Amino acid sequence: MPVFLLSEKIGFPPPHLSRSDGLLAVGGDLSQARLLLAYRMGIFPWYSHDEPIIWWSPDPRLVLYPKEMRVSRRLRRTIRKGRFHLTMDTAFEQVIRACARVRLENGQGTWIVDEMIKAYCKMHESGFAHSVEAWHEGELVGGLYGISLGRSFFGESMFTRVTDASKVAFARFVEHLQGSSFDMIDCQVETNHLMRFGAREIPRKLFLKQLAKSLQSPTKRGKWRFD
Repeated sequence: MPVFLLSEKIGFPPPHLSRSDGLLAVGGDLSQARLLLAYRMGIFPWYSHDEPIIWWSPDPRLVLYPKEMRVSRRLRRTIRKGRFHLTMDTAFEQVIRACARVRLENGQGTWIVDEMIKAYCKMHESGFAHSVEAWHEGELVGGLYGISLGRSFFGESMFTRVTDASKVAFARFVEHLQGSSFDMIDCQVETNHLMRFGAREIPRKLFLKQLAKSLQSPTKRGKWRFD
């Protein structure tokens, strides 16, 4: 399959035209209109600081259905101890910058470049991007962020500086999404960490079908809070 070069016009080729590794297109921008269209089509940006913007739609797709979440007994014990104070949408920029910083500190590359940070912070200001924060003794020690459209949440990244901080935040967040009747969490590509929580791969065709149905519901914009 060819890799498509995007123009200034906001649009994408159909996801099924992606290469076998999920690569679909190159170029374009990270405007809110383009990002929202991408997520609605099951496409997301993922690139490094020395690359052009690269757009992906992998097949299969890793998803977590909130009702299928699995939490280990050890993690449940940690949650019951109440070690972490959990919040939502109180420190979005801190969370996204921490996700990038921790990866670099661990010697990993990161797609969360400055351009991405600015774009997703704007999405947060518009009520489409959300963060979950785990605090310990007043310090931000873990969290995650992503995009919400319809009844789907598109997870982008998470970080932790204290053992189990991000796991506790994620487990509580999934419970929140289940209580809000969310259909699924898009986890993008396979990771053992998320599969232990119950995420599983499904064909992209099925993912897009389920996404289309989920997008028929209104998007809950604005600041989110735990009940």
